[in-house]
Amino acid sequence: MADEKTVEKPAADGVEKPAAAEKPEQKAKKGSLLPWIIVAVVVLVSAGGGVGLGLIFGRGSSPEAAPDPAASQTPTAQQTLTADVPAGAAENIWYFDLDPVVANLNEPGATRYVRAALTLEMSGEIAADKGTAFLEQKKPLITNLLTIYLSGLDIESTRGDKNLKRIQFEICETFNEKLFPDGKAFIKGILIKEFAVQ
Repeated sequence: MADEKTVEKPAADGVEKPAAAEKPEQKAKKGSLLPWIIVAVVVLVSAGGGVGLGLIFGRGSSPEAAPDPAASQTPTAQQTLTADVPAGAAENIWYFDLDPVVANLNEPGATRYVRAALTLEMSGEIAADKGTAFLEQKKPLITNLLTIYLSGLDIESTRGDKNLKRIQFEICETFNEKLFPDGKAFIKGILIKEFAVQ
């Protein structure tokens, strides 16, 4: 009985019915299309979502939003700061002391903090009197940026001269990016007066 072959019986109307099971080759063809269909649907939905978000949050350039030529002639902060600087004054570096900042380090399970007092090394391309007034005005922003940056550090990333040099570089880049977004980097370096981790 184990060797019996299944034999298809002819249908009563004389037409043979195909076997109930499909051949493995046909199943493989149908199964290989499904992942491609899923990928295509995901790509289309993602593209549609991206276009939708772009329309919602993007700024379209409509005729009403065309820039006003008179408004473009108002001087930027960079142009105002560099207006009275004589040619060749780029070598006249000046310094601006920041107030000390205390921030908790990103250390789970322990309360550790860093106290940092920094000095900004400013380019001579900015007049010292105008630059000092500008930086005094921006002190709350500078303190905020510094506190957020220091809060993201852990104890290991504050140890050693390589880490301190990296910290100086990253703070300098952040300050230049936020204070002078549409112009030249006027902060040439960050000097550390105090950097105590407890």
